[in-house]
Amino acid sequence: MGVLRTSPDDEVPVRLAQLHADLIDLLDEFRPAVVSVERIFFQNNIRTAVGVAQASGLALALAAGRNIAVAQYSPSQVKSVVAGDGQADKQQVQHMVQILLGLAEIPRPADAADAAALALCHLAHDPGLRAAS
Repeated sequence: MGVLRTSPDDEVPVRLAQLHADLIDLLDEFRPAVVSVERIFFQNNIRTAVGVAQASGLALALAAGRNIAVAQYSPSQVKSVVAGDGQADKQQVQHMVQILLGLAEIPRPADAADAAALALCHLAHDPGLRAAS
């Protein structure tokens, strides 16, 4: 698990182009059967939500362009599956990802744990995928 980062000093189009290239590299390297994406949830910070929506849109479009199945889950669905509580905080999710994946340490940054939690959520929702792995 990991996190893709771009420079906050770059303009949005440059950041999206870098993210686009990074996502293509990951899709080429891992050739996933499915891409699991968190549904965008607008809370207080609309500016952050718009940036996340742009990045999410790239992932969705690249997956669709390669005929890769896409699964989307709400934050509360992910938290409910992984931590047993749809209102779990970041630390609870990180801790449960550590336990469920048998990791020696809590995954950091929290966004990496969120990505792993999305994968775990999809595994819980797609029993056929578990049987195939």
